[in-house]
Amino acid sequence: MILKYQSGEEIRKGDRVLFHRAPAEIEFVASDPNDPELSWYVKESGGGVMIRKPHDPNPTFIPASQLGDYEDLEFVSRAESK
Repeated sequence: MILKYQSGEEIRKGDRVLFHRAPAEIEFVASDPNDPELSWYVKESGGGVMIRKPHDPNPTFIPASQLGDYEDLEFVSRAESK
C-alpha cells in the first residue's frame, strides 16, 4: 500500500510537511503488514502516518483511511539523503 498526500506525492519517512499550517515531519509511514516495528498500526488501523511537530511531545497518528480528510497536511520537501 502506498500512502499519498492530496497533491499526489508518496508520503515517506522524514518528509518535511506543513500540518495545520505549522512545520512538521513524517516520523514514520505504516503501510507494510510485514514490518515487525510497524505492523501493529497496519493491523489495528489499516496503516497510516505519524506526524511530529517540533517541540511537541505528542505526535499525531493519521490512519490511512482518514488521510483524504486532512487537507491541512501539505508536502513541503523530502528529507535529505545521508
